[in-house]
Amino acid sequence: MNNKRFLLQLVVIVIVAGTVSFLASSPFAHANFITDFLNKYFPSLQGNSSQSPSTEKVIQNIQGQQAPYKFSDVHEEAIISAVEQASPSVVSIVISKYLPVIEQCPANPFGDLPPEFQEFFGGGFQFSVPCQKGAELKEVGGGSGFIISADGLILTNKHVVADEKAQYTVLTNDGKKYTAKVLARDPVQDLAVVKIEAAGLKTLKLGNSDAIKLGQTAIAIGNALGEFRNTVSVGVISGLARNITASDQSGKSEILEGLIQTDAAINPGNSGGPLLNLKGEVIGVNTAVASGAQNIGFTIPINKAKRDIISVQQSGRISVAYLGVRYVSVDDSIAEKEKLLVKRGALLRGNQDGPAVMKDSPAFKAGLEAKDVILEIDGRKIDENNSLSSLIQNYQVGDKIKLKILRGDKEIEAGVTLEERKN
Repeated sequence: MNNKRFLLQLVVIVIVAGTVSFLASSPFAHANFITDFLNKYFPSLQGNSSQSPSTEKVIQNIQGQQAPYKFSDVHEEAIISAVEQASPSVVSIVISKYLPVIEQCPANPFGDLPPEFQEFFGGGFQFSVPCQKGAELKEVGGGSGFIISADGLILTNKHVVADEKAQYTVLTNDGKKYTAKVLARDPVQDLAVVKIEAAGLKTLKLGNSDAIKLGQTAIAIGNALGEFRNTVSVGVISGLARNITASDQSGKSEILEGLIQTDAAINPGNSGGPLLNLKGEVIGVNTAVASGAQNIGFTIPINKAKRDIISVQQSGRISVAYLGVRYVSVDDSIAEKEKLLVKRGALLRGNQDGPAVMKDSPAFKAGLEAKDVILEIDGRKIDENNSLSSLIQNYQVGDKIKLKILRGDKEIEAGVTLEERKN
């Protein structure tokens, strides 16, 4: 008898558990209904006036599922707010090119022989060789960007839109597609501006990259791996004023100076996307990652991009001041090797790309020579924190600057009028 009663209670408990599980998974589940049901039909399971621990836990879980999500802290709330604010302005850039369509075409290896030789070798041979059958437009890559004007100006990396033979399509966060035109590519920095024909677009607010601090929160948004739009990663500012040599997929490399380092994940396809602060303001343009390492990414400070944005809005192109020299930054090893009297500055030296002082350049016109060491520009010293090129980028085309130069063992000064750099 006791066994039967035990089995009956076991069956009832299983049925009740199944009912609770069903109700919990139902969108119409209500904790009070479950409580009333258990109290009315199975009071023995509830005790005299209290619920069993297991039943109480189930009800608490259901009630917890109904409650709205609460932020764990102010920091988390700020991240979510920044992402929600920025996401509508972050876009994906799809790169497409016409590629040859290759098929297998029939071929006769004896077709060039006289007829009698063809008969000798016999017919019926089935040969095929690859041949081109036209061309087809295909996606070959992708990147990211963000909207900087309501009428369709978008900032991205130069290497994302570097191919002049490619076609570019912008995908906005609401799923719309736009044909994009490359308005300008910065000849110095890895920046470019593209244009889509649209109106009333939501733009991102540009912050002040000069005010960022080590350790502050950084949020990266972009088209991760060229597939996952508006992927978000969070980290901190890990370093400032970093200089790196970056290479693209073709193997072409360039020196990028004065970058922000972050441990927020920047994946392939994130290039050109924004790096945000907790206010949702852009503080950088994501541009590169360190190969062979994890969570070491680099972004171009947004203050460096502001000049390009203003230039494009005013003239439709990016105008960059140009001195016209090739150089190496002087450090202890360079100073010792070249037997220099100083351990800082910019040593003018040619390389495989050309001479130290380019012909007809502003530096050429001002009388600069190979092996000169430029020490200062308008009183600002050239050192490991301020390279020659980074200082020149602070000037506009037509500005007149004064250089302090070490030539041999003598210091001299030279006045230079900066001209526009050509691509």
